[in-house]
Amino acid sequence: MDDKKKFISSLILPVGFVLLLWVIKLSEIIFNINFISFGILPGSIRGIPGILFAPLIHANIKHLFSNSLPILFLGTGIIYFYRHASYKVMIIIYLGTDILDWIFARKAYHIGASGIIYGFVTFLFFSGIIRRDTRAIALALLVTFLYGSLIWGVLPLDSGVSWESHLFGSILGIFCAFLYKDSDPAIKYEWEYEDDDDEKNNDDPEL
Repeated sequence: MDDKKKFISSLILPVGFVLLLWVIKLSEIIFNINFISFGILPGSIRGIPGILFAPLIHANIKHLFSNSLPILFLGTGIIYFYRHASYKVMIIIYLGTDILDWIFARKAYHIGASGIIYGFVTFLFFSGIIRRDTRAIALALLVTFLYGSLIWGVLPLDSGVSWESHLFGSILGIFCAFLYKDSDPAIKYEWEYEDDDDEKNNDDPEL
């Protein structure tokens, strides 16, 4: 598969997911309904469906908009760079974050896809370090820069933010980076091979 086709195919799932998020929010607005009760309510039987539905629900348009682009960029990057591991990673982060929320988080409704974003960022960043994949590191750092408060989101600084989701997502992203470290080896470019050759030549003893 050439790079163009690979990139286009990598867009399909993230674009579809983001569109679904917008359809759900617009449905809430148009029909004047509220889906917050479908979020995660930790330790509660009625909060169990939130393990599946919580990332699909957002408090308002601003909340949804702030999550849409990071999901699109990061989701596409994971599928493009790590195609074989990508879907497993996404499922683990999606469900694992919500399960940990249901078990350990505060007794309040937890909604939104930001936990997924934290998981995707840490997966890309640590995968890049482990595999020496500069593309993945660059994408993770770019999204962290654009997302602004990403670094502080794992701390309990704002009672209105599910910092638990951010923390659990981050932990699972790191876990997946190590779990799938041998899958999808990073592509080395010609200039990287040239650098390796230069290092070898510098290490050779003089004759």
